Amino acid sequence: MTTHQYAVEISLTRPATARELDRARHRVRLAANADRTRLMAVQSSTSPGRALHRLRRRLDTLMPIDVLSTHYPDRHGRVLLNVALGRDGDAAIRREAAASGRRPRDVLGERIITTLTRERRARRHSLKSQLSALLAEHTPEDVLACAAALLAKAPDCVSPPSQRRSPRCRRGTR
Repeated sequence: MTTHQYAVEISLTRPATARELDRARHRVRLAANADRTRLMAVQSSTSPGRALHRLRRRLDTLMPIDVLSTHYPDRHGRVLLNVALGRDGDAAIRREAAASGRRPRDVLGERIITTLTRERRARRHSLKSQLSALLAEHTPEDVLACAAALLAKAPDCVSPPSQRRSPRCRRGTR
């Protein structure tokens, strides 16, 4: 079997302490975000699901892990999740699955999709309400110009590549 490297995102239930991060880094190379609630790791395995399972086993006792997910979608465009439910949540999912004749992971997946869809719809509705209030007081051109200015200053906006070459670059490259 061929093993591959999988990028895994680790969402924590609370910020990790310095000690927890140090202990976890002895087992796995990790990168943490500024508030230490999300981590990234690379795990070798034969499949993305096995990579998530393996990483959960390695880190579960060291950190307050909420969800593990593959960072990149698979060939079907899906992001895989590894969720550890409490006893009550697990029992409820299993009861619903048994009653409907489905697998527990299908029931959980449906619940996650339903919740995300509901939250996305609520955010969209809120945004529409806020935009309507803005348009009641400002012209559409003013709102558009302000939004464009904010987006241009956003750190995740991509600016066009510089024509000037860095002194460290080799000749012919940028």
